[in-house]
Amino acid sequence: MLIHPFREGYTHTMSAFLFYFFLMEDTAIPYELPEVEDHSFFFIDQRIEVSLEAKLHRHDAWELYYVVHGHGNRMAGDTLQSFVAGDVALIPPSMLHRWEYAAESADKDGCVRYLMVAFSHSLVERCMEVFPELRNRLMGVMFPTDALKFGTESSRVIRKALVEMNGMDELGRLSVMFRLLPLIFTSSDYTFVGKPMRIERDVRRMQQICTYVMAHYVHPIALDDIAAEVGMNRSAFCSYFKRCKGMTFSQFVTQYRLGTACELLRHSQKSVSEICYLVGFNDLPHFVRVFTKEKGMSPGKYRRAISKSE
Repeated sequence: MLIHPFREGYTHTMSAFLFYFFLMEDTAIPYELPEVEDHSFFFIDQRIEVSLEAKLHRHDAWELYYVVHGHGNRMAGDTLQSFVAGDVALIPPSMLHRWEYAAESADKDGCVRYLMVAFSHSLVERCMEVFPELRNRLMGVMFPTDALKFGTESSRVIRKALVEMNGMDELGRLSVMFRLLPLIFTSSDYTFVGKPMRIERDVRRMQQICTYVMAHYVHPIALDDIAAEVGMNRSAFCSYFKRCKGMTFSQFVTQYRLGTACELLRHSQKSVSEICYLVGFNDLPHFVRVFTKEKGMSPGKYRRAISKSE
């Protein structure tokens, strides 16, 4: 019998289920929450080997996710972005997503760790029906269809609540959940980090593109090569990508390279010149100019600013 990944108590032994994910190389894995009579929501304190983390998947539940240890790249809907320890994100129901941790971000045992709450939207609706206090807070709220990454203050409060949950029984966690629901749905302290992709063909094609970029960004990527990868000619690919992403493919690759550079500046001792070439730039002055224009400061200043804030 396949054990469900959200079942409470299945916190540190999800290897079998995730190995099943791992075998499904190019498939977006769907799965459902267990029966509502068992639990109204599900909490996981997950410590897992990087190689066993889930591939692209979706489920009919809101996913509130706190990265405790590790960093890497998150694919949510149509967007590929880097993430770091401390990040808190909300993934809406049915959105394709994946958290891909960098191997070097694991602890000495090769593991990363996150806390996650998953809950159906029907839970929110039922709570609003039964509890006027919650209904008063959420009445008229437009529930997001995009993935959200919470800002500094909201992330701090959510992290604290999820850590509290970790030491509680089911009723204690339920009381914390009542505090979390209005916070995550009424907070204005967030950025959008992914729009839903509703056409399955586009999902597969954008997944192909992102995977190709992740594998080849350290070298020049020719438009003819990436177009051929997804079965299009150069002109059609450029138009398609601009329509889907609102930017050129070149801009997308540059953003990915700069995001990777930021992670190396934050988590490694490599020099700026080393990082320049590691992320696919072949000219240091050009790298510094592009980085400074995008981030508002030079790579060296960025590293010093991050160091002071941590």
